[in-house]
Amino acid sequence: MKISLTRTQWALAILLALATAPYFVRLGASSLWDANEAFYAETPREMIESGDYVNPAFNYHPRLNKPPLSYWVVIPFYKLLGVSEVAERLPIAMGAMIMIATAFALGCLLFSVDAGLLAALCLAIAPRFLMFSRRILIDVLVSMFMALALLVFALAERQPHRRRLFLGLMYICLGLGVITKGPVAALLPAIVLAIYLTVYRKLNALRDLMLPVGLIIVAVIVLPWYVASYLQHGWAHIESFLLKDNLSRYTEQVWGPRRGPFFYIPVLFGDLFPWSFFLLPLLWFGGRQLWQIARGHKDPASGKRSSPEFRHAGLLVIWVVVIVAFFSFSRSKEDLYILPIYPAVAALVGGALASSLSRDRRILVRWTTFALGVVIAAAGVLLLYLFGEGVEPYRLAGAGVVGWSCVVGGVASGGAAILNRVRPAILATAITVTICNWAFASLMLPDFERYKPVRSLCEVIASEASPGDLVGYYQTAYPSMVFYLRRPIFEYYSAGEIESAFSSGKEVFCVMTAVDFEATRARLPAQTRVLASRPIFQVKLRGILDRAEPPQVVLISNKGGTGVKR
Repeated sequence: MKISLTRTQWALAILLALATAPYFVRLGASSLWDANEAFYAETPREMIESGDYVNPAFNYHPRLNKPPLSYWVVIPFYKLLGVSEVAERLPIAMGAMIMIATAFALGCLLFSVDAGLLAALCLAIAPRFLMFSRRILIDVLVSMFMALALLVFALAERQPHRRRLFLGLMYICLGLGVITKGPVAALLPAIVLAIYLTVYRKLNALRDLMLPVGLIIVAVIVLPWYVASYLQHGWAHIESFLLKDNLSRYTEQVWGPRRGPFFYIPVLFGDLFPWSFFLLPLLWFGGRQLWQIARGHKDPASGKRSSPEFRHAGLLVIWVVVIVAFFSFSRSKEDLYILPIYPAVAALVGGALASSLSRDRRILVRWTTFALGVVIAAAGVLLLYLFGEGVEPYRLAGAGVVGWSCVVGGVASGGAAILNRVRPAILATAITVTICNWAFASLMLPDFERYKPVRSLCEVIASEASPGDLVGYYQTAYPSMVFYLRRPIFEYYSAGEIESAFSSGKEVFCVMTAVDFEATRARLPAQTRVLASRPIFQVKLRGILDRAEPPQVVLISNKGGTGVKR
């Protein structure tokens, strides 16, 4: 079958291909991120080492607070490619590609090919989504399954003659989501479908949702691991996961800073930058139209009654509102919790943007594009000032490329908007952010390794430590040490623990901040010395503006030596 694309569609397709490439560029050049990634890289390695694929373990202790699919996904990559950062990150990047493809499919299904391409591009060039897709396996994976469930349900609505097939696929996606992160992966889609059927007065369609068959499909996917876990550990571990690691996180302030009910509004705008700039103006002149179309009324622009594909766009709105509202009421909030809405938001933005351009309703899009160009150019100037060439000690490779690309691209985009060349202005914005993403992935992230101390310090430990030595960290959080050392590590958070370790008669290798070392050195044995010191990134803006020297992390040991040395 011959595919016929317009010049604009070809341009968008080529740019989309270029925008997705950074997801795979130099995946191994950056060491593991300790905030989250370390657990999903090390646990499957330990499962292979032990030969136990039922009981996840981290730091050689059981890790049963999450279902195992995110670990199982990595195992074949380790076996095929060897244990490495690249092998662990490939499935994350592939999951991101599926989410981008889902945004494209939703845009095409509910709006147009232009909308699908814009939706996919919207998600692909979002810098934060790119960063998530190089380090956050479990959230990308569960979001992928939930977004796919949304897509196949929309297909079931559009193609009733294939409804059973698509509903079966939906239940498979829900089951895989549950075995990835827990019941929330099925609970939220169920709420969305219930509200959707209520709003559109289709509750009688419940009998067509194959609920008994769906429950069996989900049970077949989910129950085998839970049964195996129950047979080995009893109900306690399952109860702890369901009540402590799910319900308590929602009802209690378990960890992290206290965040208000509107926390996810700036998160949404930041994560989908730059296209999030178009949300407010597009909603301004498209919100009423979208609502009328979704409700089945006449299209106010054409006077024609809306087609089913446009009415089903309301499903995307419900999906976004329900998920954001649900997590807004959670006591513990994390920005990644609303990641499943991004393909839907991208499809809505793509549909509204394509509609506004094709109908010549450009005034708000034009001036929003101009404002966005100004913001991008200003961000480029700020980046050059903070991290550009000759700026020490926080100069980053690639900052010049990103900064000047933002300046030139922002000016070009803003200038085109002033001249009422809206499409070239939007295209210039997309090209600018794509170039920045390339520079970020290929230049900045590898250079940022200077401020990530674990991998280099572990090389020192591996060359000095014996199997029976105590190795770990104090008052920090570097779980990736287990991955790089292939041995258990200690995690001490009180002065008494670290003092006991050094007085135990064993040789100790401990990573801590230089500040903590100065505070405890007087209580440590005289032969304790600093084996290595590495800088870490100063996250406070004041420290960067003042050009203050980065804080240091040190590796100390009581092995050999006659005193403390720098």
